[in-house]
Amino acid sequence: MGKLIVKPDILKRSLLKGAIALSILLSVYFVILILVSGWNFTWVQFTQFWYYIVTLALGFGVQFTLYSYLKDVVKNPSTGQVLATTGATSTAAMISCCAHYLTNVLPILGVTGIITFIGQYQVQFFWVGLFFNLLGILYIGNKVLKVSERS
Repeated sequence: MGKLIVKPDILKRSLLKGAIALSILLSVYFVILILVSGWNFTWVQFTQFWYYIVTLALGFGVQFTLYSYLKDVVKNPSTGQVLATTGATSTAAMISCCAHYLTNVLPILGVTGIITFIGQYQVQFFWVGLFFNLLGILYIGNKVLKVSERS
């Protein structure tokens, strides 16, 4: 294993971008829940599942930081598809905690069964999101390590 070379100016920019991505993901979570079910329900759900929600958002922020660093170092965003997939999974897992309340907004008969299914397995959706977050971090992190050893 060679010596790791970190580019501090790129790292600072990447950390800022990751923090912004984390903030946006949490904002999307809160906005959607507030629009669907109101502030009180949103707060209850967040306090009940905060450890999943914050961990998912942190995982996405870490992935975004790593991806941004890799992109700026290599100038080749080949791992963007992984970032988009795991980011979407994180968002979907976080939103799943309130999806069963969409029946108030979407009274379509077929949607009720899907919403009930999502609500019934929301914790499992959180775990799936966390798993994909971990895979994304490991994948992009491995790419960053390989690039940093060659630089």
